[in-house]
Amino acid sequence: MLSPEMTQILRVLHTGAGAGLDDDCVSALGMDHLVVSLVVEDRITEQLWSSGLVGSAFEDLQFTLGQGPGPDALRLGRAIVEPDLTAMGADRWPLLVPAMTHLRAQAVFCFPLALGGITVGILTALRASPGHMGGQQMDDALGLAAALTLQFLGGRGARFETWLEAQPDGELHRAVVHQATGMLSVQLALPLGEALLRMRAYAYSHDRSIIETAEDVVARRLRLDDDRPEPESPKETKG
Repeated sequence: MLSPEMTQILRVLHTGAGAGLDDDCVSALGMDHLVVSLVVEDRITEQLWSSGLVGSAFEDLQFTLGQGPGPDALRLGRAIVEPDLTAMGADRWPLLVPAMTHLRAQAVFCFPLALGGITVGILTALRASPGHMGGQQMDDALGLAAALTLQFLGGRGARFETWLEAQPDGELHRAVVHQATGMLSVQLALPLGEALLRMRAYAYSHDRSIIETAEDVVARRLRLDDDRPEPESPKETKG
């Protein structure tokens, strides 16, 4: 059974009274951060809404490395619950965990937005301290995931465009990544999937975010055919 708090949140979500979710939803689940991502191609997701920078950074790390609870939830079609990241085996997500030491997140819960064999996205919940979700919190998280699934499958409620309003400039979070992928596909004569993998590999090996790398590609400061940044134009000096 849903809590009164989550019932009210879903009522607002259903009527489309706002863009995305809000802090009340984060609090109702006993979490510090929430992220909603949609599947845009095969098993590639796009962040549609985040409660803050930590959630966005975590989502970008998963996207860059191609591993983590989100990709696992998408691949397996079930919730992935990890109440204590520090107690995990080293082989669970060997690239992700060391890369997220700068993030205040020690517990993560990922719920697929799925109906039957169709998965449209992922709901990710993060907490700064370790520990399981309580029974009521888990019921509320599953209820929220079910409501989001129906909404993104075309059910009644807020339109997709209202979620975009929660994004800076009204654009998808990784719009620049998609643009850079297209540019690299042409430059390197590679399929889009391979071009994206090339950019992911560069970002990881140079300890940079996928967003920063894509911005450099789009601004033509970086070409990945030789993995060297292009020299910037010399600045004029005042005599």
